Amino acid sequence: MNVKRFPLRQHEDDRGWFAELIRASDLPKPIKQANLSRSRQGVIRGLHYHERGQDDLFVCLDGMVRVVVLDRESGEVFTEDIGVDNPVALYVPGVHAHGYEALTDCLFAYLVTEEYDPSSPDEHGVPWDDERIRHLWSTQSPILSARDTLS
Repeated sequence: MNVKRFPLRQHEDDRGWFAELIRASDLPKPIKQANLSRSRQGVIRGLHYHERGQDDLFVCLDGMVRVVVLDRESGEVFTEDIGVDNPVALYVPGVHAHGYEALTDCLFAYLVTEEYDPSSPDEHGVPWDDERIRHLWSTQSPILSARDTLS
């Protein structure tokens, strides 16, 4: 499925810790935009996919999330809980449907390989409760955006 994991090695001392998030040389495509979202526990964002080739680098900066990725052709699924208890960044090819559930209140960063164009958005959806992935969420009554309700 080509989801790439980047463990965030934390270098600790008496001040706290430092971790390198990513090196451009490790990525298949350059990052062109960075986005942040704050979500309450129980929110599911997605699943979304991009037909024009936008890939995402996901990192949970505070709290915990469950990332779910669906290969729409094969039905193969990838999932991992990331955040404070598992400091990992995930690179997700945007042709796969992807989203996350806030397992706790969280701060989440999306670093993406294409700039968002509101006049021609490349955002397509798969319902959160699609039979291939609905069993992966910890909630069966998520908090959804209007757009994700319609997917």
